Amino acid sequence: MLLLAAAFIVAIVLLLYMVSPLISPKPLKLPGAHVVVTGGSSGIGKCIAIECYKQGAFITLIARDENKLLQTKKEIEKYSVNDKQVVLCISVDVSKDYEQVENVLKQAQEKLGPVDLLVNCAGTSVTGKFEDIEVNSFERLMAVNYLGSVYPSRAVISTMKERRMGRIVFVSSQAGQLGLFGYTAYSPTKFALRGLAEALQMEVKPYNIYITVAYPPDTDTPGFAEESKTKPLETKLISETSSVCQAEQVARVIVKDAIQGNFNSFVGSDGYMLSILTSGMSPVTSITEGLQQVRLAKVL
Repeated sequence: MLLLAAAFIVAIVLLLYMVSPLISPKPLKLPGAHVVVTGGSSGIGKCIAIECYKQGAFITLIARDENKLLQTKKEIEKYSVNDKQVVLCISVDVSKDYEQVENVLKQAQEKLGPVDLLVNCAGTSVTGKFEDIEVNSFERLMAVNYLGSVYPSRAVISTMKERRMGRIVFVSSQAGQLGLFGYTAYSPTKFALRGLAEALQMEVKPYNIYITVAYPPDTDTPGFAEESKTKPLETKLISETSSVCQAEQVARVIVKDAIQGNFNSFVGSDGYMLSILTSGMSPVTSITEGLQQVRLAKVL
């Protein structure tokens, strides 16, 4: 009887693994697709834009600094795979005025077509002990890191629903999976993105739109270098025990997961374990992913 039961369980698991690809999202084809990247003038955002451009996408870069945008545009154009590709630059603060964000994205879609993939990468960080952080920093980080993702997503979602296709990425952080010492202003804004993503995925899945939340670890970017200058000693000691990833590596993972329609995007074995430990009620993209979470939750 035990052998029969074990054989039955194995058969069910194998069947689920076989069926999983049939019910998973169809991959997004990047050649000719319109990809919008906010915070695209440097760091992870720039590397995501380059990775998509290498695969034949048309790119709209959004950031505040016009000079940086133009420099990044020249850098990205070196990776052209055909003479039809375009890199459009838009200088705007995505966290301040929704109507302005809506208007510039409407203009971008008039030039390059409907948005197929939106990557919300605009963000900033302030570290320090809770009582040492200026109150207005809490407000500013919530505006940039949270509303700076809400506004662009709100501006493109209706068109995506009309077309019944699209991908939206929210770049969170491992500090958006668990609270970290010295990140009382930053962590809540990244946690908020996950709540938004989970709720939004429920609404848009019937329209063949898939949401991805990326949880990059410490990554070698200009923003990370600036953040490190104000870290409390305790936070620096913790950071020294972990390695720093390259932005190109993180970008490749995020683009791959977005194309596949995966809800969670993480880097490395520690990112995988953290994703399992903090999976909660987050959407499961495939049966395989669900089985892994159930199987490994008790172990970890």
